[in-house]
Amino acid sequence: MPPAEKQEEKEHTIDEPAVVEKYKVAGDIVNRVLQTTIKACVAGASAKEICLKGDAMLMQEADKKYKNDEDMKKGVAFPTCLSVNNCICHFSPSRNDPDYILKENDVVKIDLGAHIDGFIAVAAHTIVVGATAEKKCKGKAADVVLAAYHASQAALRLLKDGTGNYAVTEAVQKIAADFKCKPIEGMLSHQLKQFKIDGEKTIIQNPTIAQKKEHEKCDFEKYEVYAMDVLVSTGEGLGKEQDTRVAIYKKTEENYLLKLKASRAFYAEVKRKYGPMPFNLRNFEEEAKAKMGVNECVTHKLVEPFQVLYEKHNEYVAQFKYTVLILPQGLRIVTGYPFDPTCYESEHSVQDEEMKKLLATDLKLADSKNPSAAIPGGLPVKDKKKKKKKKKKSGTGAATAAGEDEAAGDSGDEEEVDAKEEKA
Repeated sequence: MPPAEKQEEKEHTIDEPAVVEKYKVAGDIVNRVLQTTIKACVAGASAKEICLKGDAMLMQEADKKYKNDEDMKKGVAFPTCLSVNNCICHFSPSRNDPDYILKENDVVKIDLGAHIDGFIAVAAHTIVVGATAEKKCKGKAADVVLAAYHASQAALRLLKDGTGNYAVTEAVQKIAADFKCKPIEGMLSHQLKQFKIDGEKTIIQNPTIAQKKEHEKCDFEKYEVYAMDVLVSTGEGLGKEQDTRVAIYKKTEENYLLKLKASRAFYAEVKRKYGPMPFNLRNFEEEAKAKMGVNECVTHKLVEPFQVLYEKHNEYVAQFKYTVLILPQGLRIVTGYPFDPTCYESEHSVQDEEMKKLLATDLKLADSKNPSAAIPGGLPVKDKKKKKKKKKKSGTGAATAAGEDEAAGDSGDEEEVDAKEEKA
């Protein structure tokens, strides 16, 4: 079911167990779709087809949840995007737009989201097509993937009650620099609220002097939720538009009396089907009419575009994004996919002593006995039993895979995880 406008007297937050559960369910959906989408990213695959299938699966999985509540809104919170190599973000072509066919060694960023009752879970992950432990990705592509990954892990460790948002900004900057990379200038990680993907509090990457003056400093607080998003480039970190057509938009709170019939019909459908959630033009039955109608809506700021941005040619961009709940007992990370560092080889590493110490610390998790609470990538958690369990497996060569699969989050598919561990 599509989202709708929602006006409520009381703001629902994660101090309510029912809200935490909805975030977890949305996160499970995202993790499952992300896993399927990553597996589809092989040489010769169509980016457009992968995006279409990703959106369809997000809807199908969401429709299976909370069936007893017919009025509950649920579905896609952010359309599936596949941004390749120097494309920074938001490449998600509509049906009649040019496609991109994946090639061996492409650096692919997958970005998507789902929501249950307006509680949003989003995730992004970077892979290199064809890279394995035996056939490692090297050079600039490996540098940027490792930089973004380690920066994202540092960011997660700083996302706690009482820490300031600029602590994350500085950590990402330092780690990127150690890999001879730069964070994408001005990119924001947003606080998430019910039916709001771009909450008031934000974390900025690589800000200019002007952006620093405008961007508000804040401290993280318990019972807040964030889409912790890290984007790093081998280039200058400057995103620019090219000729790729925008396909993703989001309704704003602005009002205007539209003149054109096509615009009015388009806007009515946006309000009815998507409400405040981002949407892709390809999901309209009459895409050509939607493309006509969207123009007047953008001109008068009724909807805002998610521009497709690019770094310079021959540069690479990597991204990792997690949905994180800050609870009194610690973090609950509801989205993410295991990262395999054995697929990458770089001459660079984290050199900053402060960052090394930070990355060596355990994450304080709200419920480390629950697989969905484990940090994506199998990083250390404060649970001695779990650590011992992993140690027992360490001689088999299967430990990393099993631990990482467990860390990907409880998608409600325990048999699938067990099968993977057996196979590993």
